[in-house]
Amino acid sequence: MNQANPQPLAYSVQDACRVSSIGKTRLYQLISEGKLEARKIGKRTLIPAASLRRLIEGNA
Repeated sequence: MNQANPQPLAYSVQDACRVSSIGKTRLYQLISEGKLEARKIGKRTLIPAASLRRLIEGNA
C-alpha cells in the first residue's frame, strides 16, 4: 500500500455518493435493503469502503 496516498477505510455518505456516482436517496435505499453496510459513529454515518467496493463489483 502506498503510504503517501492511503486508501480510506470508510466513506461519509457524501463521499460514497461522489466516488460511486450513486445518488444519496439510492444509497440510503441500498442500506435499508441490506445491500450496503453502514456504521453509525456518533451522528455520522460511514460506509465501509469494502462494502461499497463489493456492491460496485457485483458481489453484494
